[in-house]
Amino acid sequence: MRRLAARGAAGDAGEVAAPAAGGSDSAQARSPSPWRLIDLGAIWNTGVFLPAAAWNGASSGVERRRLNEAKKLSSVQKVQLKRLKVTRPRGLGNREWGRVPRMARQPAPPWVHAAFLLCLLSLGGAIEIPMDLTQPPTITKQSVKDHIVDPRDNILIECEAKGNPAPSFHWTRNSRFFNIAKDPRVSMRRRSGTLVIDFRSGGRPEEYEGEYQCFARNKFGTALSNRIRLQVSKSPLWPKENLDPVVVQEGAPLTLQCNPPPGLPSPVIFWMSSSMEPIAQDKRVSQGHNGDLYFSNVMLQDMQTDYSCNARFHFTHTIQQKNPFTLKVLTNHPYNDSSLRNHPDMYSARGVAERTPSFMYPQGTASSQMVLRGMDLLLECIASGVPTPDIAWYKKGGDLPSDKAKFENFNKALRITNVSEEDSGEYFCLASNKMGSIRHTISVRVKAAPYWLDEPKNLILAPGEDGRLVCRANGNPKPTVQWMVNGEPLQSAPPNPNREVAGDTIIFRDTQISSRAVYQCNTSNEHGYLLANAFVSVLDVPPRMLSPRNQLIRVILYNRTRLDCPFFGSPIPTLRWFKNGQGSNLDGGNYHVYENGSLEIKMIRKEDQGIYTCVATNILGKAENQVRLEVKDPTRIYRMPEDQVAKRGTTVQLECRVKHDPSLKLTVSWLKDDEPLYIGNRMKKEDDSLTIFGVAERDQGSYTCVASTELDQDLAKAYLTVLADQATPTNRLAALPKGRPDRPRDLELTDLAERSVRLTWIPGDDNNSPITDYVVQFEEDQFQPGVWHDHSKYPGSVNSAVLRLSPYVNYQFRVIAINEVGSSHPSLPSERYRTSGAPPESNPGDVKGEGTRKNNMEITWTPMNATSAFGPNLRYIVKWRRRETREAWNNVTVWGSRYVVGQTPVYVPYEIRVQAENDFGKGPEPESVIGYSGEDYPRAAPTEVKVRVVNSTAINLQWNRVYPDTVQGQLREYRAYYWRESSLLKNLWVSQKRQQASFPGDRLRGVVSRLFPYSNYKLEMVVVNGRGDGPRSETKEFTTPEGVPSAPRRFRVRQPNLETINLEWDHPEHPNGIMLGYTLKYVAFNGTKVGKQIVENFSPNQTKFVVQRTDPVSRYRFTLSARTQVGSGEAVTEESPAPPNEATPTAAYTNNQADIATQGWFIGLMCAIALLVLILLIVCFIKRSRGGKYPVREKKDVPLGPEDPKEEDGSFDYSDEDNKPLQGSQTSLDGTIKQQESDDSLVDYGEGGEGQFNEDGSFIGQYTVKKDKDETEGNESSEATSPVNAIYSLA
Repeated sequence: MRRLAARGAAGDAGEVAAPAAGGSDSAQARSPSPWRLIDLGAIWNTGVFLPAAAWNGASSGVERRRLNEAKKLSSVQKVQLKRLKVTRPRGLGNREWGRVPRMARQPAPPWVHAAFLLCLLSLGGAIEIPMDLTQPPTITKQSVKDHIVDPRDNILIECEAKGNPAPSFHWTRNSRFFNIAKDPRVSMRRRSGTLVIDFRSGGRPEEYEGEYQCFARNKFGTALSNRIRLQVSKSPLWPKENLDPVVVQEGAPLTLQCNPPPGLPSPVIFWMSSSMEPIAQDKRVSQGHNGDLYFSNVMLQDMQTDYSCNARFHFTHTIQQKNPFTLKVLTNHPYNDSSLRNHPDMYSARGVAERTPSFMYPQGTASSQMVLRGMDLLLECIASGVPTPDIAWYKKGGDLPSDKAKFENFNKALRITNVSEEDSGEYFCLASNKMGSIRHTISVRVKAAPYWLDEPKNLILAPGEDGRLVCRANGNPKPTVQWMVNGEPLQSAPPNPNREVAGDTIIFRDTQISSRAVYQCNTSNEHGYLLANAFVSVLDVPPRMLSPRNQLIRVILYNRTRLDCPFFGSPIPTLRWFKNGQGSNLDGGNYHVYENGSLEIKMIRKEDQGIYTCVATNILGKAENQVRLEVKDPTRIYRMPEDQVAKRGTTVQLECRVKHDPSLKLTVSWLKDDEPLYIGNRMKKEDDSLTIFGVAERDQGSYTCVASTELDQDLAKAYLTVLADQATPTNRLAALPKGRPDRPRDLELTDLAERSVRLTWIPGDDNNSPITDYVVQFEEDQFQPGVWHDHSKYPGSVNSAVLRLSPYVNYQFRVIAINEVGSSHPSLPSERYRTSGAPPESNPGDVKGEGTRKNNMEITWTPMNATSAFGPNLRYIVKWRRRETREAWNNVTVWGSRYVVGQTPVYVPYEIRVQAENDFGKGPEPESVIGYSGEDYPRAAPTEVKVRVVNSTAINLQWNRVYPDTVQGQLREYRAYYWRESSLLKNLWVSQKRQQASFPGDRLRGVVSRLFPYSNYKLEMVVVNGRGDGPRSETKEFTTPEGVPSAPRRFRVRQPNLETINLEWDHPEHPNGIMLGYTLKYVAFNGTKVGKQIVENFSPNQTKFVVQRTDPVSRYRFTLSARTQVGSGEAVTEESPAPPNEATPTAAYTNNQADIATQGWFIGLMCAIALLVLILLIVCFIKRSRGGKYPVREKKDVPLGPEDPKEEDGSFDYSDEDNKPLQGSQTSLDGTIKQQESDDSLVDYGEGGEGQFNEDGSFIGQYTVKKDKDETEGNESSEATSPVNAIYSLA
């Protein structure tokens, strides 16, 4: 489920009340009209109900954000407009109307729109003076700059203006005065400057071509129209020419050139046959943008007609036809079999050789194209080849702008509408057929004719006031600015001491009635010009209200709302708002009043409901108006539809439960894929759900629930997926290797403004991983040259961004691309751009005042960086004065980040201010910070220090506080210094190191702990401030009582034998009193069994004890503690070592085992081993004496190796050690002994054999030995019976 960002898109409230028609909107007070609800048709989508665009003057940034949000929902809103049959009121702009769908109501009366127009202009920056007041002329209507006329009609050049008194008009032609009275064909309309040139009595329109300009003049100034270039439409005839037949081989490319005669405007080209039949066009045969007809390959059927180029001229409505071309196609297959046209391999069937594509237009592999900002970009690629190539378009390093790009002429042309700087870059077309592919790269550069950044606005001043006119435009290249006054260059105008020109700004100071005039700003570059009029009017007018009286506004709870109160007056009136007749002005907190008089309520609450009164006041009088505000609950979808996956044929239910204000009518509707949903017989719509029966594949898509009232709406969207039989094809690009993107390139700065610049770049290759983000970094060369800082981050779908800049920074930018693999290398830096300077808009932070000596105060602050300096020679004005005095401020200008004030009293509070200043001016007035001068050592010590012993290790302290003036600084703490003078035990050395205990703050008591018992102590108290300690108090002596001793040291447990355990220990490190002795507690344990505890008491001098074991198997646990009269101290616990069969004794417990040979168990063990050895020797002797064989190795053609030196003579050695395997054997886990394959073996005694021996028993010849299956399995060597095996056999 996805909730759309459309809450309140229909205007979170939407109706405004006004009086009945005929009500006055003057500033004079009248009896209030009854409240009446009307629909003005344009509702701001945050619940602000005033004319569309009323936000412009006060919060253009908010409007831009809202416009962006509105664009996201434009398709939904269009659907809503159709569904609700909305009637658009007259007089409101399309741009604002497109934001919000509204219920159909009757249009507002004309007086409403007239008042709203005044409000709109005043808030939007174009000040509108009521027409009953004197004012200079203003051009209201004029012809377009390039004015092309039909020579058969009369010529009309429009120029209309308003003013009071009504202006008079005159014209110039080609910069010279145009005397209308001398030409009988030329006249001027009444009460207008529109020229009419009449040709009914003859004459040639071409004689009147030229550049015209209209001048509207009254006694307060002269306004100018644009320079209107008048041209007469031309439709020349085609030159006569004889065209020979065009001979071409079948399959070859062909271009038929049109070359139309130059017309004004350019004619529309199309191709027909001489019999006026249109030429069928497809991807093989098509017309190019230049009018030529291109054949990617010629076929025999192309001979069946001739080809004539036709030019249609717009103004004359005539068509000029060129002589037709005749084709003659040479072919290897003379029969034009129509059945071959649909042949799967048409070209091979006709014997036409296939070939790779090549470009017919444009030529080569690369070209470039320039387009102006706001125009349409048309890129074209036409290719030849057999078969006919397909054309595809791409943008290098990014995607084509899907919202502006469309393909034309069978994909051979790409059109991008309303081009902007981000559309610059490299585009390429790819022409491909089965024989291969080729591509052409087109580098697109976007230039710009001048366009407004700050268009001059009319300036209305009271006598003696100051003001300024600003004319700021941008373009590529940068346009120049020229000022004029009343149509004359400002340089040639009479001097005015109250006027100063500073580049694109004219500053007026102390204006008077004589300063009234109309100023023109002309800004131009090689691509065009802009001309704007702005008058300066000096008036004395009391306040008047321009909006209807007694409006009723209904708004939605928790929204931000603005109440409008358009007014006029000179001097500019001061406007205040009041609620329910209360006397306090509404400004601050939840309210904010803008300069244009609008009252913004940041978050509407129930208690904000009521009657609001706005009062405009200047020195000439006052006027007021009232607005009634009603607060409604918002419409909310609290249970939204959820994304679902369904099988075909099943039933799906999408929930949509809504809460709304009961006084408003609720309408719930559904959209599918942002189009109105048709509720057929398979669907059932209820108040809180939509049910679809028998889901089919066509039901798949997004479903949007729209809950709307006349004031607001809420949207919630869910996606229904219908499972299909076929599997989704895999993406063939998924297996391509991915890498980091290439660096962006060709960085370009445009739209250069004081506080912003547009940065455009060409993305690098994404290396098969889409670019997700761009990071823009900047570097400045004043404070941290060479250091790059992150400026902003943008999504990967854009390649142009408007960067917000700080004044007086020499910027240089670079861009880094990011995808899922990582970051690219930074792009090459852009050109540098230094913004113009301005006074600082902030002051340094972290201002502190602290003394470093007793007679000074050091003022420090964090210096401002390059982006907050705003101008050259950044410095700081440091001000200080003693707090709570009336003395004047001391000040000094500092270029660093610290200043030391000298000769200050000790620890006195100061007010401190640090203000930033540069060559353009000072920063805002800073807030005061409290600092203190330096501290001195305290002059007094705590008095009446009392010590009370709590126990043997702690005491309570109590003292009297010192007087504040003796602290001479900030009181940090009271501190106690104490030391151990001696112990009450004789001959016990103690450390007399001083220790301290701190008591922060202004306290009167504390506890000192962790003292040693049975000791003599001394103690002193001091006061501590930031400088250090004050003088010490009188020394206090106290004695701690006796305590329990610490644990005995080095408690050791030794077990020399199985019958006794030796215990040893040392005296405690801290007796803490008179030792009475030691207490030993021990207990025997064996596993979980625990014996009876035994307690032994010893004298204080005894440090050894021997425990007689009663159980040789059990272990013992010993606990030893020392004791004084107070009691037993900390105990230490040890355990006896484990017996040998349980654990290996450690070195600490085995030092006394040298006499183990005297133990009975050891003697018994040795006797058993000796008996076993004796039995082994007897058995071996018996076997040998019975004549048994002693084969060493089964020979089987295997000679003795040098690795068996003992077997060279067939001898056999027995081991003298008990329980030791024979040499060359291995002991298994079960105790048996297995021989390795290379070991010698004895043959079982008594089995006989066929081997032969010499007299000395040595081996002669080959032999074989039969063995039992279990003896020989897996081992080819014979197995002898070892002495141990013999013993086992006897057993």
